[in-house]
Amino acid sequence: MQIKRISLAEKGWVIHLFNKYRMFYKQMADMALADKYITERIKNNESIIFVAIDVVNGEQVSLGFTQLYPKYSSVSAAKNWILNDLYVESTHRKQGIGEALIKAAMTFAKADGANYLELETAVDNYTAQSLYEAIGFNKQAPEEGYFTYRIPV
Repeated sequence: MQIKRISLAEKGWVIHLFNKYRMFYKQMADMALADKYITERIKNNESIIFVAIDVVNGEQVSLGFTQLYPKYSSVSAAKNWILNDLYVESTHRKQGIGEALIKAAMTFAKADGANYLELETAVDNYTAQSLYEAIGFNKQAPEEGYFTYRIPV
């Protein structure tokens, strides 16, 4: 498996995954919207996207992605990162893909000079919580049905 940061020319690796991610959160399927959103984020340098690619049945396919957004702190005079989106194809979960994507995000954030990487997940998403805690993220108090997790990089 390869984890790679995508460019605008490589957006096709994640459009369908982003659409499925939104559907996971009870949004209607909309490939045109997914394409437009991902295109704008990359084109405007508003996010960083990593994709997990592997060979399945002799063909290279994207199995998961994560999208990071910058979060600025005036007090620490630093740019930190929010891991906002993480999605792995349902047929490929529990194979270390999510962990590999998170660790790529952590490596990127550290190299970028960030102090931490932060994310949120629903209070009832126990599978994700277990993964984040196993990696070393610290759980914060819940807010409006979500837990915030943070890990120093």
